[in-house]
Amino acid sequence: MHKDDILKELEAIVPKEIIKIDEPLKRYTYTETGGQADYYLSPTKNEHVQSIVHYAYTNDIPVTYLGNGSNIIIREGGIRGIVISLLSLDYIDVSDDAIISGSGAAIIDVSRTARDHALTGLEFACGIPGSIGGAVFMNAGAYGGEVKDCIDYALCVNDKGELITLTNNDLELDYRNSIVQKEHLVVLEAAFTLMPGNKQDIQEKMDDLTERRESKQPLEYPSCGSVFQRPPGHFAGKLIQDAELQGHRIGGVEVSKKHAGFMVNVDNGSATDYEDLIHYVQKVVQEKFDVELHREVRIIGEHPNDN
Repeated sequence: MHKDDILKELEAIVPKEIIKIDEPLKRYTYTETGGQADYYLSPTKNEHVQSIVHYAYTNDIPVTYLGNGSNIIIREGGIRGIVISLLSLDYIDVSDDAIISGSGAAIIDVSRTARDHALTGLEFACGIPGSIGGAVFMNAGAYGGEVKDCIDYALCVNDKGELITLTNNDLELDYRNSIVQKEHLVVLEAAFTLMPGNKQDIQEKMDDLTERRESKQPLEYPSCGSVFQRPPGHFAGKLIQDAELQGHRIGGVEVSKKHAGFMVNVDNGSATDYEDLIHYVQKVVQEKFDVELHREVRIIGEHPNDN
């Protein structure tokens, strides 16, 4: 189907103002890398998402979802088809001991809302830079807590545009994994059941976690967050540090000197630089310690020479 025809058909089912053509995706990722999206849509309603996904399914057009862009690398070749940004679905509602949030809300903001209402259980998320949708997608966690501990349900859309409500058990939340990943679902909304707590105690815990995070993580540079999953019996950062890879650079991207589990964009690095450095670190750690490092960060899109 011709590009202009797709545009006209999209404009017939959703508001024109939420559609952008050939949009540079580097504007939406923490690494500040990434090529263009053929169609970049920012729906403001769940019904918009359903309509777009159903249209794409019917016309065999690939769909990619983006949240906060904090744990993702998008290649310079960009993304074909439709990219749906969920950031405009950012509402946060509180009812007794429950918080219901749109997938585009930052999990940090949801954590702060819980604190403001003296609800405990989301303190661990006070420094996680992702969106609620991304947090559910990968069962985000930090400092001993994870989404699995407090989520009640998630409202999702499947690849046909149909709504599905999944309970905590249905979500199959595991270490950095979920049914959302496995079945290419997209989260529209999530509900968290929390416990009444003391606001001052909650704030003190969040302050402590924030201080620990800021002292250890290279927040002064663009990065994709923690690059690798924790290997059984090991810590990825410790292995990389022991392999003397801190400060190793490919192009404009280097292994952080502050925290070996991070890779930072120090000099106009590209997605290719990130990908090459990831492969190099995996290779060296495998050779030195016979431990296989698996990525936590997602790498999507096409290589520049694929177009």
